[in-house]
Amino acid sequence: MLGVLGLEPVDERVYRALLGRPQATAAQLSDLLVVAQADMDEALGRLTGWGLVIRSGDELFTAAPPTLALGALISRHRDGLRAAEQALVTFAEEHRAAVTGRGINDLIEVVTGVDAIRHRFLQVQQAAHTQVRTFITAPFIAVPPDENTAEPVAIGRGVQFRAVLDRAALAEPGIINDAIESLRNGVHLRVADQLPMKLVLADTDLGLVPLAVTPAGEPGAVLLHRSGLLDALDALFETVWRTAQPLELSGAGGQAETIVELGAEGPTDVDRRILALLMAGLTDQTVATQLRLSPRTLQRRLRHLMDLADVRTRMQLGGYAIRHGWVEPH
Repeated sequence: MLGVLGLEPVDERVYRALLGRPQATAAQLSDLLVVAQADMDEALGRLTGWGLVIRSGDELFTAAPPTLALGALISRHRDGLRAAEQALVTFAEEHRAAVTGRGINDLIEVVTGVDAIRHRFLQVQQAAHTQVRTFITAPFIAVPPDENTAEPVAIGRGVQFRAVLDRAALAEPGIINDAIESLRNGVHLRVADQLPMKLVLADTDLGLVPLAVTPAGEPGAVLLHRSGLLDALDALFETVWRTAQPLELSGAGGQAETIVELGAEGPTDVDRRILALLMAGLTDQTVATQLRLSPRTLQRRLRHLMDLADVRTRMQLGGYAIRHGWVEPH
């Protein structure tokens, strides 16, 4: 728990043990926690140096009050992070000045192999300060959506995520549940008829573009630093984003068919997902498969929605759904 402050696991155990005891010797703590005496002496030395533990003349150790001792330690680390952030700004400006006039080889890095592409894909997201934008297309070679560990971490730092899904990718197994989880985490998703490439952009500083498989059979990609080419990809993303269909999939997703009920007064979460996927261009069979519904149940739900809306065709149902807030308008 306190590892972020630089404490070793044994340090935290010793400090917590002392919090429950007025005083204790090193030998008593060593026996209590089953820690070698040498390791205990090192832990107590570190804790004393940080001001978390007070050592008296008779070799007794006492825990310093947490609000005072830990508060001071946290403040020191916070100050250190602020200094590091200031250094980052300085280094970024120095780097930006240096790249003016750099050769093309310095602005484009070729990445080959699944492991290298995965590493760069996660690294680009970790480098983002304000936003990450992606084009998602199938097949998922290096990093499937459910293995993108950098996304929730970056979101936790306040980074905004916007992603455009290729319509064909919505037919991939499990992609709907992944999309629902991303939406729940605050990711903005849209669907395009066809995307020109896979793409991930971190702010306006970095871009990763996976390419075709090399003659040797390995996937390749290029990592782009700030340049005119990166500006063009930035503009491409924004153009596609403006014309893409918003994807709204409320609810937890993946519910078993036996517990799905028809809504008497309006659409259920499953109904909204059905409408969103159909309006995104998926076939009935694909929607039924993704939501684990039988084709017959899907048809029954659509008929129920058409009855609620008092319409005869799916086109009329789509218009009604948009006007009455069942789905987000395009």
